[in-house]
Amino acid sequence: PAGGASAPAPRRGRPRSEAVEQAIYEAVGGLLDDGVPLTELSVERIARTAGVGKATIYRRWSGKEDLFVDLLRSLEPPDPVLPGTSVRDDLVALLEALRRRGLAKRSSALLHTVFSQMQLYPKLWDAYRLTVIEPRRRLGLDAVRRGMEEGEIRDDLDAEFVNDLFVGPLLLRTVVRPDSSDLEPGLAERVVDALLDGLRPRA
Repeated sequence: PAGGASAPAPRRGRPRSEAVEQAIYEAVGGLLDDGVPLTELSVERIARTAGVGKATIYRRWSGKEDLFVDLLRSLEPPDPVLPGTSVRDDLVALLEALRRRGLAKRSSALLHTVFSQMQLYPKLWDAYRLTVIEPRRRLGLDAVRRGMEEGEIRDDLDAEFVNDLFVGPLLLRTVVRPDSSDLEPGLAERVVDALLDGLRPRA
C-alpha cells in the first residue's frame, strides 16, 4: 500500500468491495478537507470524486446518512467485547472504549470535523444515535442491571441514572473539555472503582 502502511489481509471475495468502500470514504474525507460542508455533500458529488457511479453507493447504503455513519465507525475504535468476568470488568471495558474513542476524536481531524458538523445535520445525528450510540448505551445499562441483580450496585436507584453516572466523566472530558489531556490510562478503572464504592448496597 502507499506509504508503506500495512493493512489486514482482505477477506476472500471482498477485496474489490473493500477497495471501493475505501475510495468512497477517502472521497468524503477529501471533500470535507477541502471545506465542503457536510450538509452540501451529495451522493452524486461523492460518487464523482470517488470515481464510481451513484448506483455503487446506493448498493451499499440507503443514503448519505448511512454512509456517513459507516465512515465514522471506520474511524473509531471498535466496540468493546465485554469480558463477562464481573460487572466491574464489564464497566471498565465499556469506559475504556469511551476513553479510546475520545482520544481518536482528538487525533483524527476528519472525526473532529464530522462530529462538529453533525449538530447542524439532525438526520445524520439521529442515524448515528440510533445505530451507534444506543446499542452502546444498552450495553452499559445491561451491565448496571446485572450489578443490581448480583448485589454489587444499589437497586433502589434508576438504572439509567446510574449508567449516566459512569459514562458522565468520560463524556465531560471528551465533549466539554476536548482540548485537555485528561483521558489518561487508568481513568476507566478509577471512575468505575470510585462509583462502585459509593453505589454499594446499603446495609
